[in-house]
Amino acid sequence: MSDVKEIDFLYQDKMNEECGVFGVINVNQASEVMYYGLHALQHRGQEGCGIVSSDGNRFYQFKGEGLVTEIFNENNIKELKGDAAIGHVRYSTIGGGGIENVQPFLFKHSTGDFGLCHNGNLVNSKELKKELETHGSIFQSTSDSEIFAHLVKKDTQKDRQRAIRDALHQIEGAFAFLALDKEKIYIMRDKNSLRPLSLGELNGGYVISSETCAFEAVGAKYIRDIKPAEILIIDRKGQMISDSYAEKTYSNMCAMEYIYFSRPDSDIEKVNVHASRKEAGKILAREAPVDADVVVWVPDSSVSASIGFSEESGIPSEMGLVKNRYVGRTFIKPSQILREKGVKMKLSAIPSNVEGKRVVLVDDSIVRGTTSKKIIKLLRDAGAKEVHMRIAAPPITHPCVYGVDTSTYDELLAAKYSIEEMRKIIDADSLAFISEAGILQACNRKKMCMSCFNGRYPTYLYNAIKDANKDGKF
Repeated sequence: MSDVKEIDFLYQDKMNEECGVFGVINVNQASEVMYYGLHALQHRGQEGCGIVSSDGNRFYQFKGEGLVTEIFNENNIKELKGDAAIGHVRYSTIGGGGIENVQPFLFKHSTGDFGLCHNGNLVNSKELKKELETHGSIFQSTSDSEIFAHLVKKDTQKDRQRAIRDALHQIEGAFAFLALDKEKIYIMRDKNSLRPLSLGELNGGYVISSETCAFEAVGAKYIRDIKPAEILIIDRKGQMISDSYAEKTYSNMCAMEYIYFSRPDSDIEKVNVHASRKEAGKILAREAPVDADVVVWVPDSSVSASIGFSEESGIPSEMGLVKNRYVGRTFIKPSQILREKGVKMKLSAIPSNVEGKRVVLVDDSIVRGTTSKKIIKLLRDAGAKEVHMRIAAPPITHPCVYGVDTSTYDELLAAKYSIEEMRKIIDADSLAFISEAGILQACNRKKMCMSCFNGRYPTYLYNAIKDANKDGKF
């Protein structure tokens, strides 16, 4: 008989970031480079992907619902001609799914056609959309990304750079935008720098990515991060113009980029993600020590934190859980109906590594609590004597309004229960979270957006929180 016990459970207890963007300019066969860049960002969105390219005379577009390797092939990549392109991988939150919401979008306009893609979320999207529709705008999708395009297009008297600057003045939230016309690529980041965006060099041209791990995938060299409120414009001659749409800027990188979203081989504002997660594990071991026999990680994003916890505590680390990497992509679909109808991800416990032992189970976060409860039961069924859960993030008590799929209080276990009540719900012998000061120290930062932990949002919220609370109160 196998020494592995298996359980199927719904993938309910993780945050999902909305998407990733990648851009290329002045690089031969840009769409081929784009393919590998998007593949490196696949973890940021698996629902849909697309590419818009240009050869300087016309645009080419291809997109679809599914993974990069499913949508693109040698034939359609060759049809995406040109030395400039923008691309996108999507996980839907605001606006929902469907092919009409898969980006990049391609817009026709009297001032010149352009492609557009976006990572993040606009907290004033409803107000802007209502105003634009009142003045005659017609929307083809339910994505808030299209709102920005309408803002750019509405003033035909201005050049594109000025129109973009004026449009950016009107939006609020977290965003990294890439826009492509026949002559230039426009790279834009929000004034709070909530979403990562970096510039790299490749064969005399440039690439832009939501994460630096994609630079390694395409052979590019990191140059720098895009600055808060920066509008960086690169033309086909390689000339670069840096503009800004706001005088006051802020360093409010999303804490969950370090904790969960980004790949461990990415650097966020010059801090390596693996190193920050490992340091978080060390700090967690100091803040919440436990007498145990083995440290076990929840695959895969908590591996780094478990290494740090093990090193600091002196408790040996061991593989106690195995993830089946060949489960179909349907498990990441965001709709609650699919979650509840049996869309499954397999996880297995290894009894020989946990039986009769006091286990420290390290995870990166607890959102809904469903998965944590099932994993703890899995370990107990495999013979674990005790299961002590340690979380390398503070409790998530508030919804995110910046492009993450925790948009209501009802979805958050820590919003409704104390830590002791949560411990009882998930059936752990003990439960502890890293402190806010601890996660700041781990990421080597003085400031981050930690609104999901403490409710201190760095932007004006408009009606975003009212939408998250059925009572309309905050």
